[in-house]
Amino acid sequence: MSNVAIGKPKKVSGVVYVAPKGTTLPTDATAALDPAFVTLGMLSDDGIENEPSIDTTDVTEMGGTNALTVVSGYSETLAFTMIETTAAGMKLLYGDSSVTGTDSTTLTVKHTQPDSTGKVIVCEILMAGWNHVKRLVVPDATVSDRDSITYAASDAVGYGVTLACNADADGVTMTEYVAPITSTTSTSAGK
Repeated sequence: MSNVAIGKPKKVSGVVYVAPKGTTLPTDATAALDPAFVTLGMLSDDGIENEPSIDTTDVTEMGGTNALTVVSGYSETLAFTMIETTAAGMKLLYGDSSVTGTDSTTLTVKHTQPDSTGKVIVCEILMAGWNHVKRLVVPDATVSDRDSITYAASDAVGYGVTLACNADADGVTMTEYVAPITSTTSTSAGK
């Protein structure tokens, strides 16, 4: 059996879900998400990039030889491009108070500085070729960068965002849960 897989959305309707900070976090790969989670819609074919960053400090001895390397910092980010214009996506980019309306009504988005209010992020990933699912859970994510938006006939309008995965009280920036797909594996998620 091979553990080699490619990452695909667990559901066509979306792979990234967002909820207010403090929402009950999932504790496994398959249980239904809290109803507070809403999908950000489809992502571009670039998928999700999870980038860890480890900072180190070298301690050299008097002769210039490295005597010790100490880990002095750790952080990680999630980056993706949303290709659907949704209220949830716009709220993530610009803040809850900058967006009025819903996906099925008139949507008004005021472009403002993103606020630093944390969100809970869950990514639901099908590990195609391995018959497993993976769930990434970020208990506190904030927008750290937004890409430029291009309006052109040749590409979907995309909203690229980078999220800082902030450490919780235990120093955890993200938790991964992986489970095999079985006939009882739940594929339900939030709205």
